[in-house]
Amino acid sequence: MTLLPRTAEEFSSAEYWERFFKKRGEKAFEWYGDYNKLCGVLHKYIKVQDKVLVVGCGNSELSEQMYDVGYKHLTNIDISETVVNHMNQRNAERRPGLTFQQMDATQTPYEEASYQAALDKGTLDAMASEEEGALARNMLTEVARVLSVGGRYVCVTLAQESVIKLAVDRFVQLGWAVRLHCLQEENQSVEDSFALPVFVLVCTKFRQPMPMPILEMCLGEDGAPTRLTQVSDLLSAVREHQAYSVLKKRLRTSTDASSNLSLTLSHTKTGLPRYTLTVQDCPPGAKVPRSNQFAIFIVPQGSETAWLYSSSEGRRQLAASANFRRLVIVAMHRNQEYTDMQGVQSELSPMVMDLAPPGMPANQQVPFLSVGGDLGWREEVSRGVSELSGEEPPCPFKYCIRSQEEKQKEGQTNNCSINILHLSVSGHGFLCCAHHEVMVAGLTMLGVGTPQNKDVPVSVLLVGLGGGGLPQFLRDFVPNVTVEVVELDPVVMQVANEWFGFRPDDRLTVTLGDGLERICALEKEGGRLFDVIMFDVDNKDSTVGMSCPPAAFVETSILQKVRSLLTPRGIFTLNLVCRDSVLRKSVLERVSAVFPTIISRKIEGEVNEVLLCSHGENGTSKAATILPSLNQAGKSLQSALYSNRTGPKSSPHIDIAELLKDLKIE
Repeated sequence: MTLLPRTAEEFSSAEYWERFFKKRGEKAFEWYGDYNKLCGVLHKYIKVQDKVLVVGCGNSELSEQMYDVGYKHLTNIDISETVVNHMNQRNAERRPGLTFQQMDATQTPYEEASYQAALDKGTLDAMASEEEGALARNMLTEVARVLSVGGRYVCVTLAQESVIKLAVDRFVQLGWAVRLHCLQEENQSVEDSFALPVFVLVCTKFRQPMPMPILEMCLGEDGAPTRLTQVSDLLSAVREHQAYSVLKKRLRTSTDASSNLSLTLSHTKTGLPRYTLTVQDCPPGAKVPRSNQFAIFIVPQGSETAWLYSSSEGRRQLAASANFRRLVIVAMHRNQEYTDMQGVQSELSPMVMDLAPPGMPANQQVPFLSVGGDLGWREEVSRGVSELSGEEPPCPFKYCIRSQEEKQKEGQTNNCSINILHLSVSGHGFLCCAHHEVMVAGLTMLGVGTPQNKDVPVSVLLVGLGGGGLPQFLRDFVPNVTVEVVELDPVVMQVANEWFGFRPDDRLTVTLGDGLERICALEKEGGRLFDVIMFDVDNKDSTVGMSCPPAAFVETSILQKVRSLLTPRGIFTLNLVCRDSVLRKSVLERVSAVFPTIISRKIEGEVNEVLLCSHGENGTSKAATILPSLNQAGKSLQSALYSNRTGPKSSPHIDIAELLKDLKIE
């Protein structure tokens, strides 16, 4: 038996409601919730002694329950004669003062200002469904007429945008104060709940119309009101609450490993984004321990854009590694302060169960996970906007942040992060990135520092400046070296100069421009060759499973141009960050087709790996010959780096012998 209307227009039809109540019979139809759900907000705005007009009462028990707790001045009207007769008969003996009248809410016989409150549960939604909302506007005009100064129109609604806009626009035009409560579901079963949340619209009449709109939004019946300036802001807040409610309903009733449902939680006072939550379910058939139902993973600060956390495939890999039925991945936003893991857990815990998988016991504990068990460390010292890099801080900030443990080893206090960053790039011998150390160690393949290469110059082309630490280290410690850096973004160059002490000179030059275009131009010019070409450039597209380098840098045509720019002994050094195993295999195939000799070195605790590529013939056999000789060459390079230091306080903090361990022939 179908009780709900087939079309929205039927909501406003008297014939529909006649059929509805005849089919429904004695059973009450609690439109959008019963008294227990609504009593908190009703008692807040309607006094017991108020004279109340209940618009479109239906056969709801709401008026009866309000009457029983002391509201003795209730006038109930409805368009359906059937329901009015039924309700009068039902209450004749038990509630003689409770009256029900068959009446059109758009035309009532009551005097002006004769009621202190008008209560509407779903009637506005029903009447607004008529084309252009004419019935609803007429009803609101009638409500405004019969309410006295200080009177309130209290409307329980699903707040469909066209409906709520119609009502809010009308009352703002009249100069009334408008407040909207979004009621939170408590102890409501999935089967009985609406997908959309229930709202309560409260409009208060003033003696004189307010010159400026008063618009407020509240979460729950007792939530503190948030003042809004425009109707569009209120409608936007409603959409956010509705979207969240639909998301909760979907998450409570199903799992879907292929979807990436996400939501952003904003700071209550500032409205700025604070957390972004992404839900990742395990695939059907996955073997998950019974106890591993649900977990929250906190992304370390500064890692939000990493492929593992920002891409669909990365999050699937993370969830598979965590091995929970559902994993919620939480990214923290910049411009926000976070104390510690306990503080984040306290903020998120109240709403965690809203995102739990279907069937999970309400009392089950939900673990909070992270890398290393903490939030990571990030201290912002400057912020700017680049046309090329956007509003994200340029990569030097990300690359040159160092751990508390490292700072303690160097005898630094916790509050001198700026000095630490300067030390790591200003010629004091520190390389703050482990993959930079391996790239330097790769110079052993050139024989740098060996007796036979004592006075041989070394030319380096480096694509990607970052904070300038790597090129300055090469300039300051590698004998007879000249370095050309190609950097796309002038803002990165500016940051390197201002915050990282980067100082080019005649042996270290910077070309501002596209790295790929520079390589093409050098090849076209001809005549200039390099002993080392290094790619250390990140990819801004987080949807690709390779964050270093951008895919265009490892296309075969570019790799061939790189090879043509190398001297006979030259090496191509690539910082590769690729979590996608299929993509990594494809990259290696392309690189090996151009460079037969490839030696790789994984970076411990990181996704980075450094590829040291030579274009000599018979790559595998040559690599096997090279590896045993690198240890001795490494000692020579270590000695050369130390001998070439610029002063007694400037020593290269790098262990070449250690870096040459765990090399792998690809």
